[in-house]
Amino acid sequence: MKNQTKNHIHREITPLQDDDCFLIFDRQRRLFNFPIHFHPEYEINFIANARGGRRIVGDHIGIIDDLELVMIGPNLFHGWENYKNKGDKLLHEITLQFPRDLFQHHLLRKNILKPLKDLLHNANRGILFSQETAQLAAQRLKRINKKRGFDSFLEFQSLLYELAISKNQKLLTNISFQNQNDFFNSDNIERIYHFVKENYKNRIKLEEAAKLLNMSVVSFSRLIKQRTGKTFIEFVNEIRLGYATRMLIETTKNISEICYECGFNNISNFNRTFKKKQNCTPTEFRSNFNGIKNVF
Repeated sequence: MKNQTKNHIHREITPLQDDDCFLIFDRQRRLFNFPIHFHPEYEINFIANARGGRRIVGDHIGIIDDLELVMIGPNLFHGWENYKNKGDKLLHEITLQFPRDLFQHHLLRKNILKPLKDLLHNANRGILFSQETAQLAAQRLKRINKKRGFDSFLEFQSLLYELAISKNQKLLTNISFQNQNDFFNSDNIERIYHFVKENYKNRIKLEEAAKLLNMSVVSFSRLIKQRTGKTFIEFVNEIRLGYATRMLIETTKNISEICYECGFNNISNFNRTFKKKQNCTPTEFRSNFNGIKNVF
């Protein structure tokens, strides 16, 4: 099927040069006016005074509040739409971008940097931070913008660490939407993730998954809950939903076809599960996504 997103998702060429550690932009404007885009760099985006606007991150669409702070991983498409924000107040945006190779893997393996490693890892799905964190980060971003040289880099590292340990972070995209292979630090969970990816179209039994790790059903269920915060069926359904949202965006297949191709056993179950996770029906999701026009 023809990919319908190619016409409105742009590959952004950022101003970062090979010898840059990061770039920061502080600007004001009346409305969002840049299309959905992606780039290989990480991005931290703070927005104030755009209440009623709408964020698009991967397969996530959500309404934004008075303060907005999101971190985006490499090549995850994203944008902000005016939606119900009429531009009564000037938007204030602070955007920080840094290259994906700024922190080498051997450095991130050190125990003291585990929170930073997890932050970069989770950014592959997009991270929405709390209003409290957004408020604190705004002050830090303003300080970074005023400093120069190594002082600015120290402030930048402190910002990343504060974000890494902040509470009430929310991951935005479904697990399988990006088709990434490094969502989990646990080898056992990664094995189960790949098992589900290979079999998501079919019925997956809890007993089969537990047997794969030579564990009892009770121990296996406890492991999944501890590592992912979800039951096994919730974990499986989120992976299925990642494929479903991509098909809704990229193909013209009808809802029924997508439902069964993604492993759901009936339309009612599919619609119910989809709405619980995405806050809209599959039909509404496709309509909302196709209607995105004015974005940052």
